[in-house]
Amino acid sequence: MNITIENIVLVGSILLFISIIVGKTSYKFGVPTLLLFLAIGMLAGSDGIIGINFDNPEIAQFIGIVSLNFILFSGGLDTNWKSVKPILKEGILLSTLGVLLTATSLGTFVWFVTDFTIYESMLLGSIVSSTDAAAVFSILRSKSLALKTNLRPTLELESGSNDPMAYVLTIAFLTLVINQDKSFLSIIPLFLQQMILGCALGFAFGLISKFIINKIKLDFEGLYSVLVIALMFITFSATNFVGGNGFLAIYICAVYLGNQDLIHKKTILKMFDGLAWLMQIVLFLTLGLLVFPSQIIPYFGIGLLISLFLIFIARPVGVFLSLVFFKMKMRRRFYISWVGLRGAVPIVFATYPLLAGIEKASVIFNIVFFISVTSVLLQGTTLSIVAKWLHVALPEKTKPVAANERYILNLPKSAMKEVTVPPESFAVDKRIVDLHFPQSAFITMIKRNGKFVRPGGATIIEANDVLVVLLDNEDSINEVNEVLSGNKND
Repeated sequence: MNITIENIVLVGSILLFISIIVGKTSYKFGVPTLLLFLAIGMLAGSDGIIGINFDNPEIAQFIGIVSLNFILFSGGLDTNWKSVKPILKEGILLSTLGVLLTATSLGTFVWFVTDFTIYESMLLGSIVSSTDAAAVFSILRSKSLALKTNLRPTLELESGSNDPMAYVLTIAFLTLVINQDKSFLSIIPLFLQQMILGCALGFAFGLISKFIINKIKLDFEGLYSVLVIALMFITFSATNFVGGNGFLAIYICAVYLGNQDLIHKKTILKMFDGLAWLMQIVLFLTLGLLVFPSQIIPYFGIGLLISLFLIFIARPVGVFLSLVFFKMKMRRRFYISWVGLRGAVPIVFATYPLLAGIEKASVIFNIVFFISVTSVLLQGTTLSIVAKWLHVALPEKTKPVAANERYILNLPKSAMKEVTVPPESFAVDKRIVDLHFPQSAFITMIKRNGKFVRPGGATIIEANDVLVVLLDNEDSINEVNEVLSGNKND
């Protein structure tokens, strides 16, 4: 079946519907949802039942980049800075040094067991060197897996921030494969430029985005989510335009925004959560359509060998050497190394050699695809089992609620108070979003002149307003009083 304007919407919507229905029941059988999305795409492809003829790496790469924008941005918005801050150094080293060590050790192994040149081997190692944010976020959150001693924020920080390093290495070694006369040292300036500009512009665009979101007045609440999408793409494209790493920039921008007080924040976060799932499905379906299973079979043996080396040797080497300077129990290191899921990101990166037209491009793509499927199938299905085996999982009854989840979901509080705002209060004539209300309290209603006002981030507090506040506990009222008096803002 050829993709035409007449049937693309029908076939696409049917595939999307099937993916959602199948994904709903997949975990009953212990199969990661993302792997099923990929399988559905393969069944619909040229070698599959439906026979959709899709062989366009350029379109697949475009869809992949757009999808990764939403996935990384959503993951950044959900990252709680208070949870990440204690393990920031570990996360940064895992996402930089860990990726580099994984890429070079796997590349060296590929060089020994194949007829690849050293640069082609390093290119393959670079493509599969990072853990996949879509796979990690999806599997950890779908399973509601609670882990001890900051393990979960470590894994989510690493997976959300290590794609930029893998991208830089992929582009660098692809350049060396195309231009054999260049030396390895020539890629160092590219690496520094990408990472430094990515970090700086990510934070800068975060500050600018917060200012725009909170200051602009839109007539419809839904437009704020559209505004954030526009700011996300501006951050990515502008950073790429000046030579920085757009993936790193949007992740840092999203982490900053996710930990700030924003107008209609709950709506924005829920919208991005839904879009991230949509993009994951679309991404895996597209990559499933792109691959030809008949072309992968000849590489089954070498693909399995490289995949096992990556899972059991290269990834642990990268993790253990990156964390050698930190005090951490051995079982934690083992679990971090096991959650080295490879998913859609390596397959997207594998389209770069295809578009560059290098000699081994199709071989690299097929091997990378096999590695990703093997990783999700082997590691993705055993995360809970290995966590229990290594004693790093929390018992079901003691699973904590993350700070961001409490804030987003507005879970029931244990106390309720009515607070009158006096005319001399610091809060008078200020918007709720500008008060930086504590997360331990939530304004559910405002009594004003005998009427009830539904509060939102842009709602302006007036003198003599009666705030109906839900609290975590009775003591939380002190934090509310500090905010209303202005003492917390000094």
